[in-house]
Amino acid sequence: MKKLLDTNAILYLLGGRAAQPLPSAQYFISVISEMELLPYPSLDEANLAQIRAFLSEVAVVDLTEEIRELAISLRRQYALKLPDAIVPATALSLRASLVTNDAKLLRLPNLSSEPLKLKNS
Repeated sequence: MKKLLDTNAILYLLGGRAAQPLPSAQYFISVISEMELLPYPSLDEANLAQIRAFLSEVAVVDLTEEIRELAISLRRQYALKLPDAIVPATALSLRASLVTNDAKLLRLPNLSSEPLKLKNS
């Protein structure tokens, strides 16, 4: 089974907020998530090392022509921001389930998606 992790799901995982470990699957992230994670100005060296270690464990998917076309279509149909179109387009291209806690992305038709279960605050 293939799963694509959205940026918010990655942040929850790395922050220890996931209710349980990720189930066994083949995990991917979009290059957009990598670009969103690394430039945070408040990251210290330990956080940066944690993110880089995580990135070494998953496949980072670059933009392809198919992903670009799917993202354009999603933006046109659902008025999504560019990163919010590229991430689900990547999942669609991979035929993967999108793991996200973004309510708008969870409601996209024709996209297999699931929320990341979080610990009670």
